[in-house]
Amino acid sequence: MMLRIKRIPTVVSNYQKDEAKDAARRSVGCGKNCLRSCCIPGAKVPLYAFKKVNNMELEENVLKTENKEPPVSFLDILVLGEWEDRMQRGLFRYHVTACETKVIPDEYGFFAQLNEGRHLKKRPTEFRVDKVLQPFDGNKFNFTKVGQEEVLFQFKASYDGEAQYFPNSPIDVENSPSVVAINVSPIEYGHVLLIPQIFECLPQRINRESFLLALYMAAEAGNPYFRLGYNSLGAFATINHLHFQLFYLLIWYFEI
Repeated sequence: MMLRIKRIPTVVSNYQKDEAKDAARRSVGCGKNCLRSCCIPGAKVPLYAFKKVNNMELEENVLKTENKEPPVSFLDILVLGEWEDRMQRGLFRYHVTACETKVIPDEYGFFAQLNEGRHLKKRPTEFRVDKVLQPFDGNKFNFTKVGQEEVLFQFKASYDGEAQYFPNSPIDVENSPSVVAINVSPIEYGHVLLIPQIFECLPQRINRESFLLALYMAAEAGNPYFRLGYNSLGAFATINHLHFQLFYLLIWYFEI
């Protein structure tokens, strides 16, 4: 007998709906200002080009910031500023900053959060867990269907080795950029998604290139409270489109 777990996946985009409801609209254009071919021509999104660092530079930076607050990086300001902007525009399904949180006082120091909005803002479905790795299915919700207003910026390596920011950069579909977008059902302040090579439509399967990209973003943020996470299908990932979770948690690991 095949094992099934009834799941209620988290809504991570405001345009995550049943495809049947949108069939009629699709014939005359989706009207959602999404990232698919119907809306992408001529679209521009900010671009952050990060500086690649080697192991020596990274070790030096760690030594310089050890035992003291590191300087605030531009990427750190960019993520939080853009996230706050989307919150002011009402793009999130609830105010995560109003959720009650606490650290459970025991030897493990688990962080607990009462997030009623995340529970109530879900749509019912059944999620099969017989396979952790499953092929990408373009008929199901994926991140090319999010609205462009949910995208904060593109994220790629700099050509000249220096970090740069371009406020209006064309989206190069042919080279499939990586993008950072909000999670409309956040679990913490500044919760965003890093979607590597979004137009490659990769399934939720971590690989070396995507993992390095996520590490570069964490290093570029330069904030000890900036957290990087990944979960696969069967481990509460509800979208089979490669992505990482990034958010801020104002607790030091050694304190818990």
